[in-house]
Amino acid sequence: MIKDVMVHLDGTAGDEVRLAAGNDIADVERAIESFARVPNGGLLVVPDATIIAHRDPFISLAARYRLPAVYPWRYFVTAGALMSYGIDNIDVLQKAASYVDRILRGAKPVDLPVQAPTKYETAVNLKTAKALGLTIPPTLLATADEVIE
Repeated sequence: MIKDVMVHLDGTAGDEVRLAAGNDIADVERAIESFARVPNGGLLVVPDATIIAHRDPFISLAARYRLPAVYPWRYFVTAGALMSYGIDNIDVLQKAASYVDRILRGAKPVDLPVQAPTKYETAVNLKTAKALGLTIPPTLLATADEVIE
């Protein structure tokens, strides 16, 4: 089941936010088609295991309906998505490895503090931006961790 995987921003001063969920990729397509009818809108795809399994259809549908979309992971951008902003997975895994090391050396898991991600990364695909007719602000390009041309 695909659930709570998209947030639509309508691009107006009031920024109407609409959530979309569904049972399958056909439901997702209907939601994206509906979102695309609103001028100056965009799509925020939230982190969910389901979108990993359906990465290519998500990217294709956003492109087909010419809907700018931001995804949670960089590898969506390398596959043709417009942009990503999310946690740096390598940083998270390195922190997890340090916890494993500490536990193997005798630390009790209950005594270890909970850690939240502290490092985030941004990636932009200029080829996709051009196909959508978008100009990416120079300040965003300058601060992005990766720009695909």
